[in-house]
This record gives sequence, structure tokens and C-alpha cells, in this order.
Amino acid sequence: MKLYNIKENDQKVSFAQAVRQGLGRNQGLFFPQELPTFDDIDSLLAEDFISRSTKILSTLIGDELSQETVNAMVDAAFQFPAPITGVSDDVYALELFHGPTLAFKDFGGRFMAQSLAAVSDGGKITILTATSGDTGAAVAHAFYGMEDINVVILYPKGKISPLQEKLFCTLGKNIHTVAIDGDFDDCQALVKQAFDDAKLRDDIGLNSANSINISRLMAQICYYFEAAAQMSKEQRENLVVSVPSGNFGNLTAGLLAKALGLPIKRFIAATNINDTVPRYLETGQWEPKATIATTSNAMDVSQPNNWPRIEELCRVKEWGLETLGKGAVTDVQSAESVRELYEKGYLCEPHGSIAYRVLSEQLQKGETGLFLCTAHPAKFKEVVDDILGTDIDLPGPLAKHAAMELLSEDLANDFELLKDVLYQVTKQ
Repeated sequence: MKLYNIKENDQKVSFAQAVRQGLGRNQGLFFPQELPTFDDIDSLLAEDFISRSTKILSTLIGDELSQETVNAMVDAAFQFPAPITGVSDDVYALELFHGPTLAFKDFGGRFMAQSLAAVSDGGKITILTATSGDTGAAVAHAFYGMEDINVVILYPKGKISPLQEKLFCTLGKNIHTVAIDGDFDDCQALVKQAFDDAKLRDDIGLNSANSINISRLMAQICYYFEAAAQMSKEQRENLVVSVPSGNFGNLTAGLLAKALGLPIKRFIAATNINDTVPRYLETGQWEPKATIATTSNAMDVSQPNNWPRIEELCRVKEWGLETLGKGAVTDVQSAESVRELYEKGYLCEPHGSIAYRVLSEQLQKGETGLFLCTAHPAKFKEVVDDILGTDIDLPGPLAKHAAMELLSEDLANDFELLKDVLYQVTKQ
């Protein structure tokens, strides 16, 4: 598999290099030089989740890894389902929260851990990643206890749900968590600064587990195929998918699935009031504003890292950006949709409800709608209980970690202080 740096096209790397490096020169994202197309989609969709995902990922990776190796990686990473649930006659929820940390990031985080293990050259690695809530837990649990890999996770202090925080800030060992005095965009900027520091990068074997790492995106492609496989041929030929979008990795993966041949009619980018992309699609002006805290905190991102990949894919495939649906939803509207879904018999949380609301507004007669539910409602227990007047039971993983002590270190939004932390971690 060959990939190129979107910012500096002359930098070309293998899958192994892209997984180990994370980012290219000048903070450029890696993008596949060629995208294969699966012609017999019906036969592919008839396969089981593991077999199909192995075929998709093995075709993308090429001869760098044997199909047997890829199959073992997929089998280890995807040990949980991605079911669809009917909400109404023509609308379905894709539930991506059945993994160990109850969020869609489990797919990408666990496959990245398997990928890194498969391509590692034996040197020590420091994973540095920023999270707006769910990435941190998925990455922490995927890499927990792995030898020669230290993980440092930055998150905005006081701006993720308490249960999200507990799920990844209570592990210890090779997992180090840092609460930054700022928002997610500040955390993301610190990660980028670290990658720009060549000496630091080389000294500690720096890598990132954000969706900037191509292995995570590749894993996410697979659950779009899995969703379509659970529908009739007629349904999937008129399928509209609404994606709750923050850093835009999830939507990027969906568009890549379409590029590989999955017959999705169109996508909708659903955001909260941090609406840089919907405004850009409306006006053509990229004008990020200060990030605002919302009840859908995993989407509190004003400068989404993966957007350049979407623009590059649209350029390569000659897709007009105007074909992408869009919508921004307030907290009040999100709460209304949580209640509406609950009345229909479906328990949802703010991120999924945002995708549902925009889908409901834009779905046309004869179309089948699918909205992504990216996290278990219990991860946002305080918000959901307040909206519905309920008392959601905590699933096992949350109940276990809720009782554990936080191990995070507080840190000012200062790169020099972060460098000190990173060097200290590698010496442990």
C-alpha cells in the first residue's frame, strides 16, 4: 500500500511507515495513492463481518502483510458486533458502542494496536493522542499493558463527561493521562507541535492514535459495509447515512467505503453548534470560531483534523462537495431528539440524536436512513438522565471504572511543559 502526504505530495510512504509515523511532513495527512473498487458488492456483503473486513483491509494494505496476518489482526480487533436497530419503518440506528469502552473508537483503536504490533521494528514507541472523550478510552484499553509502548492522552480538563474520564484515566501502567487547561482544539494543537519537533519525535519514537493515523480510518470503513450487509438490497441502494461529526474521521471512513464501491446514495455531516464545516459548505469560507462546550462534547471541535482528507477524496473521485448533506444542531434540539427517540422506544445520547435529527429533516420519500450511534447512552448518564428523567444503569465497564481513582496529571496549555512530561514518561 502506497500513501502520499496531502500537503507535500512528493512524500510517499508504505502502510507500515504511515502507521508508525502517524503524520507526514508539515503535519500532512497520509492518503492512499490508489483506491481499489470492489465490483461484486453483493457477494462481499454476503460474507461474515470478520471475513469481509479481512478482504477489504487486505486489499487496501496489499502485499505488505499476508492475508493470514490481516485476518488475525481483524479477528483480534473486531470481537464485538456492529448491529443496526430499526427506529421507524425507514430509519435505522447503527450501534457502534458494543466494544470494551462502549464507543465506536474501539474499532479503530484496537485495529491500530494490532497494526502497530504487526509493523513494529522493535523500538520503543510513545503514542501521543488528543481526545474529546471517546478516543482516549479506546486507545488506552487497546494499548494497555503492551510492552515497549507508552501512551500519553491529552484531554480538555472539565470538558468531557465524568464517566468518559473515569474509563481511561484510571488504568495506570503504560497509560498516562493529562488534563489540559483548554479545549480539544488546544490539545490537538499540542499534538501537532510535538510532531513538528523532530528531535522530540526521534528521541521518544513518537506516534499518534488519533484518526489522523490511517490504520484507524481503515478499520472504520468496515462497519459501513457491515451496516449495509444487514439491509435488503433495495434498502441499501437508496441509503442515506447521517454521521455525527467532530474531527470528521468517521465521515472520512464512510466516504472511503463509498469510494470502494459501497452503494451509499449520500452522506450527511451532522454537527453541534461547533459548525465550521456546515458553514464552510454553505459559504465556501473556512472560518473556525472559538470552540463552545456542548452536551455532545466529543464533537466540540472547531478545526477538524480529517477535513483535508475529505476534500482530497472528493478531488480524486471528482465528487462535488455540494453533494454532502449538512446540518448543525443546538443542545436544546439535541435534547428534543433524545426525547423523540425515547418515545419511539429507542434510548440514545446527544451525539446519536444529532445525527438522527438532521437525517429526519433531510430524508426523502423512498430513501432508507441510517444514523450512527457512536457511544453508549450510559457514557453520558448525567445528561441523558436529566433529559429523560431516568436513572440509566451503568454497564459493567463503566460501573467498574466509576469506582476507581483518577490518575490524571493537570497541565497548563504549554508545549514546553508537555515535552517535559513526554521525556519523563519514556524514562519510566
